[in-house]
Amino acid sequence: MLPTDKSGFIHRFVPAENGIPQPTLLLLHGTGGDEDDLLSLGRELWPGAALLSLRGKVREDGMPRFFRRLAEGIFDIEDLKFRTEELATFIDEAAKQYGFSQKYLIAVGYSNGANIAASLILLHPHYLAAAVLFRVMMPFEPDIIRDFSHLSVFLGAGVRDPIAGRDQVDRVAAILEAGRADVTTFWHNGGHELGADDVEAARAWLAEDKIRKRLAA
Repeated sequence: MLPTDKSGFIHRFVPAENGIPQPTLLLLHGTGGDEDDLLSLGRELWPGAALLSLRGKVREDGMPRFFRRLAEGIFDIEDLKFRTEELATFIDEAAKQYGFSQKYLIAVGYSNGANIAASLILLHPHYLAAAVLFRVMMPFEPDIIRDFSHLSVFLGAGVRDPIAGRDQVDRVAAILEAGRADVTTFWHNGGHELGADDVEAARAWLAEDKIRKRLAA
């Protein structure tokens, strides 16, 4: 049986290799995924990092998700915000249980997982040090723009994505930049699927000196 915290999230935790201090990657899958989906991606993005991978608690036609939606591209905002608070509580509990620092926590989300990670940034930006968001949409329009100056964010978008289109990605980038986040957008020459070039671009971004220095600050 996989661990379940007080918030009810089934999850996996993989400690950092060899006990060397490393960041923790918070892995958030897309619709229909589970806690195993992004483990290999996490290992590829930052070899040796600790991995904390969740399974979404909401079901849509039997498929796990992190929050409800009313239709394709139309989110249940009330549920999204409620689930975001659950995620924040989970992070607090997991940090104590597994002994990692949120100062070195990096969210890695794809599609539905990227959307709840974006919601977490909008509501609780200091829960993360950085984020890699593949195929993200604007989760909701915030009432206020918070201070994102400590955050580095990579947005992996698809030029021909019919779901997370350019207007959505550009809006996410604009809101984050308005709060002074360091934002990098990479455009994959394809659709909603994750490409090898996405992964390589994100891996190279995480390896940049400016990212490592921000995490070590």
